Order: sequence, then C-alpha cells, then structure tokens
Amino acid sequence: MCRLFGMHAGATPARATFWLLSAPDSLAQQSRKEADGTGVGVFGPDGHPVVDKQALAAYEDRQFAAEARDLESRTFLAHVRYASTGADAPVNTHPFEQDDRLLAHNGVLEGLDVLDARLRELDVMDLVHGDTDSERMFALITAMARRNGGDVGAAVVTAVTWIAENIPVYAANLLLATATDVWALRYPETHPLYVLQRGFSGSREVAGQAAFEARTERISVHSETLGGRPSVVIATEPMDDDPGWRLMGAGELLHVTEALEVHSSAPLPAQPTHPLTLKDLAPQAAASQRPKKEPV
Repeated sequence: MCRLFGMHAGATPARATFWLLSAPDSLAQQSRKEADGTGVGVFGPDGHPVVDKQALAAYEDRQFAAEARDLESRTFLAHVRYASTGADAPVNTHPFEQDDRLLAHNGVLEGLDVLDARLRELDVMDLVHGDTDSERMFALITAMARRNGGDVGAAVVTAVTWIAENIPVYAANLLLATATDVWALRYPETHPLYVLQRGFSGSREVAGQAAFEARTERISVHSETLGGRPSVVIATEPMDDDPGWRLMGAGELLHVTEALEVHSSAPLPAQPTHPLTLKDLAPQAAASQRPKKEPV
C-alpha cells in the first residue's frame, strides 16, 4: 500500500533530509512490490508549495528518486505511490497541489464517473489533470473549501462524507497540508495511520537530542534542526521506537496547528454506504493496497 508521511515543525521552519526509496545506510528490506512514484512537498518562504515528485517508469527514475532531498519548511508531506488507478506518470504522482495546498492519499475510491459528474456540477473539473481517484477527491475538497470561505477541516468533512455516501470506498486515508497547518484523516479502518507528538506527554524527551531520525522500509527522515524541538509526525506506520506513537481511530480527523496543537474529531459516517473489500478490487488496485507483509 502507499506510504504517507506528514510532519509539522511548528512556527519556525526546520531543515530535513528525506530518502524515499531506501534508507541512507541501506537498512531497509524493500517492499515486494516496486513503487510507482515518489514525492515530497513543502512550502517556501512565500507560503507557496514546492513539490519534488517522480514517476518511476524506468531504472533511471528510480535512481533519481532514491537520492536525498534536503528541504526546509514548517510543514512537510511525503508519499510513496503504489498505483491503483492511473499510469506511472508525473501527473498521477502525489502529492497534488491545488489552491496552495498539498494532498496525498492512500486508498481506493470507485465510481469515478459519479465523482466526475459532481466535480462538473461544482465547476472544478479543471483541477483534475490526471487519472487518479486521489486528485479527484482533492478537487472535491478544494471545491468545498472555496464554497465555505477556506475552512479546510470542514471541507474535508463535507467532501469525504459525500464520497462515503455516494461512491464505493475501500480507503480514503489522506494528509493535507498548507504552509501553516496539517490535517490527517484515517477512513474507515482499512489502513492504519499513526501520529506522534514528539516532545509531548507520553513521548520520548527531545531536549538535548542532537538530531531527529525516523525511518521505515520506504521513507527515511533526518533533521538536526528538530533534534531538540517538538514536532508532530503522521505516518502509515511507526518510524522509530518512541512510545508516543498512537494509532489513529477509524474515522478520526486530526488538525495540527502552527502552535503544534493537535485537535481530534470523528465527524464522518461510521462506515461508507458502499464499502469495498480487497476481493472487490481489480487486480492492479488490489495489489497496490495489500499490507506490506502480505504476498503480492
């Protein structure tokens, strides 16, 4: 399944180095299924997104994607894609950018003709440039934010509620970032999503740490800037042995503010009206969604 990573460094920008296909010390035993794309998104001093992403259609692309990315921002979003819909192309690679926001998604939505009709009703189909369900979901969220005056959290709730009620859903886990805030949604319970409030109660003490290190089989992060500073990290799986990692609840929506305040709510229907199981998915989509330890 796709790997999601989001991080909020607080009010002051932090510098961090990312590796998206292998850890710098070759620690990782890679997934049995090769990734189809990688991407990292941050925000520049002007508040506009800066995205570095690569579809992995050739060996040279994989070499490029495995190189270190040294970035500075207050909010960070990274994604390793296993394609469920759409070809291996930059236009289908996460994160997506709309209205100075970034989004990455892990899951599968079907009934895209129904979703496209809704996007045309809302006059936002021009936001969709590729083939993915993820970009279409983002367009619906963007449409709702435009209609409600820019309340991103409310837009996520309205958009995903409509999706849950109107089209088949396997999973709609997402991370959405602006220059100042991060939102995370786990919906429904299909795939895990974890949060770590570094330096807060229940987590490891960060004062005096020389650097922040976190890694999984796909995404690795190093930041000396964040060594002694608190931060909030959201990821598909725990990235170190810090006892503060918490599995988000099914249907839980998190909002991380510039002050690193974490607000949690459960505003969505308990289950989609048309839930999908792995057996319902087409072979490509099913292969992209299997847990990492399950044969593909």
